[in-house]
Amino acid sequence: MTAFLDARTLPDNTTLTPDLAIIGGGPAGISLALALKDSPFSVALLESGGLEFEPQTQKLYQGRETGVRYTALDQNRLRVFGGSTANHWGGFCRPLDTIDFEERSWVPNSGWPFGIGALKPYFARAQALVEAGPWMYDDTARHLNRADGEVMKLARGGVYTSFFQFSKTRDDNHPTWFGPRYFADLKAAPRVQPYLHASITGLRINRDANRIEQLDVATVTEMGGAGKRFTVKPRVIVLACGAIENARLLLASNDVMPAGVGNQNDLVGRFFADHPIPRDVATLVLFGGPVSSLYWNTNDINATTTIGDGSLVRAVFSPTESFIRGQHLMGSLTTVENPVKLDEVGTAAVVTTAQALGVDASDAHAYLLGVGLELLPDPERRVTLSGERDGLGMPRTALNVTISDADFLLYRKVLRELGRQLLASRLGMLRLSYRDRGGWMGGMTKDKQAWWGNHHLGTTRMSADPKKGVVDADGRVHGIENLFVAGSSVFPTYGSSNPTMNLIALALRLADHLKTVLT
Repeated sequence: MTAFLDARTLPDNTTLTPDLAIIGGGPAGISLALALKDSPFSVALLESGGLEFEPQTQKLYQGRETGVRYTALDQNRLRVFGGSTANHWGGFCRPLDTIDFEERSWVPNSGWPFGIGALKPYFARAQALVEAGPWMYDDTARHLNRADGEVMKLARGGVYTSFFQFSKTRDDNHPTWFGPRYFADLKAAPRVQPYLHASITGLRINRDANRIEQLDVATVTEMGGAGKRFTVKPRVIVLACGAIENARLLLASNDVMPAGVGNQNDLVGRFFADHPIPRDVATLVLFGGPVSSLYWNTNDINATTTIGDGSLVRAVFSPTESFIRGQHLMGSLTTVENPVKLDEVGTAAVVTTAQALGVDASDAHAYLLGVGLELLPDPERRVTLSGERDGLGMPRTALNVTISDADFLLYRKVLRELGRQLLASRLGMLRLSYRDRGGWMGGMTKDKQAWWGNHHLGTTRMSADPKKGVVDADGRVHGIENLFVAGSSVFPTYGSSNPTMNLIALALRLADHLKTVLT
């Protein structure tokens, strides 16, 4: 059994020599360490934070944001063991779709170097780690009991009801906080040594620029400055500290490669993405009564429904893959939000429409809709380094965020199709809220805050071609034989599903590859 070590207790200038160093103790790093816990290799899991939130360490995330309004960089991630699963994760789980992996003619820079089949063998284990119950998702309807609620019977078309499942821990709190949940498992792993308060300040590459020789590490004092410094000299390294910090470390490690490690083709930090979640995108009216609790539930903090087997689910509207192909769309997941009272114009429209359809609308109910959108890849949406430095002397990040008009207009086609299917099924109708960029951007900044999923993606994108990506199909940084990247920063395109369960499956796949690399 190993103990968690506080790096602040190590002697200055200590040198550690594990077989594998995992940088980052979030869901990717923890899942990777757990997958290797029974291997014969020594693993050092290096986490910048502690077991609890610490303001002086959190300040290392501070940086600049430009372009479209975004969440402050020190507010959308947690520098603590367990990462942002601590209280920034809503527990939403859904696998990426088959089309998300494909190269699409209407999506520049699209295409993963493998299909969804490469991740399918790892989904069940990823589902178990996030504790989201049995694997159901788009097959959820077959598992429902009468008391669970009913799926909306939309007319045939391009939009269907899909399902999220939710992370749920053993004590019925959700979602799973990976730190305390897997603390004992890691402590019991004899070949895994977790280090807390160990912040990486540099990846030191050899003069041939093809291998990382050592990691520079520092601790943070209570005043936010540098404390002790030491080095780690592993055989293999995995970056697993999030899309912004992964890019920051690669760019800042520029003593041998002036543009940064792995940045020989100016791709590190580019193609950053998140899921915009504009609010009040449309008003849904159902003629025949309230919406099923599968879509909206007032009794749960995440608007979930507990179905018969104890799983937490939520129904959402998604475009079908055939509709996406035919209309050249991006992914989206539309959610039913709070009920709303119609104004006089809205009421008149419902009465007139119901009469035309020959249905009774005397018990009509209206709801606002929200959405999570997949963005088109954009190389100018990127992480760079600013001229400022943090308390450890590391360059702070600068993030430029973009949203194209097409990102909104493509989704409008999905709403129009949903409205058509509602009318065709005589279930209800839809009133779209926004017509132009100004309206959509207003929906992105409701209540004086920017509405984002805070899903950091894409800055070390994956491609078999070094001129199109930072890492290869195995997650290895092109040109660097012993440096790998785990997490959603390797996603070349993003899908509309929340990334956590998917990035864990990807980390488990990487673990199998590392077993062969380290042998």
